[in-house]
Amino acid sequence: MTGSNDDLLGAIRLHGTIPAHIAIIMDGNGRWAQARSLPRPAGHQAGMAAVREIVEGGLQAGVDVLTLFAFSQENWQRPPAEIDALMRLLEEYIAKEAAQLRDQGVAVRFLGDLERLSPSAQRAVDSLVATTAGGANLALNLCISYGARAELARAARLIAEEVKAGRLVPQDVDEACVAQRLYTAEWPDPDLLIRTSGEYRLSNFLLWQLAYAEFYVTPVLWPDFTRVHLFQAIQDYQQRDRRFGRVSL
Repeated sequence: MTGSNDDLLGAIRLHGTIPAHIAIIMDGNGRWAQARSLPRPAGHQAGMAAVREIVEGGLQAGVDVLTLFAFSQENWQRPPAEIDALMRLLEEYIAKEAAQLRDQGVAVRFLGDLERLSPSAQRAVDSLVATTAGGANLALNLCISYGARAELARAARLIAEEVKAGRLVPQDVDEACVAQRLYTAEWPDPDLLIRTSGEYRLSNFLLWQLAYAEFYVTPVLWPDFTRVHLFQAIQDYQQRDRRFGRVSL
């Protein structure tokens, strides 16, 4: 599955269903930097440029929702200098991209335990959400300080509080009840999960929402991932037989 940007884009538009929701584990920034004898923050800087490339590719392809795993709860255990660099990059990304994202009709949301961010990062996050509110061309979810197990525990706490308050009874707690209390409640579950850098694991990402997603793993490191790679992943997705547990007749 190779070809130019325009050829691939035309092929996926012509020959199959575009996944409405794509989730991406953006992996490989550190290895990209190491291979070039650069400090790890340089890899994260390069990865930031790849985010713009994939957002624009998603807009071209007609994707409705793009959810990117940017910073996990486990990442808080990294060296303080690297965390500080990541937070500065987050603020830099917001300052640099806000106007273009708004003009492109991209509505940005941040999913995760945002209270752990620095006050300046929280202000930047709130500003970007407000600036892009109402964008109708693409919903861009950036998972920051995110962990799927923590998200599920949060949903369980919310349900328990409602049962305690008498607004719910245990018999009301079904899959839909849980899904409505996840960060992603307003969007459909991902159709396609892409993981860069060749690793075959979920890394505590969207454990509930990915139950029936198609997986696509590429050895390409995230800073090198382009819209052509995105279109190749979509093309591969279009060849899958999605049965959701049913038998094709």
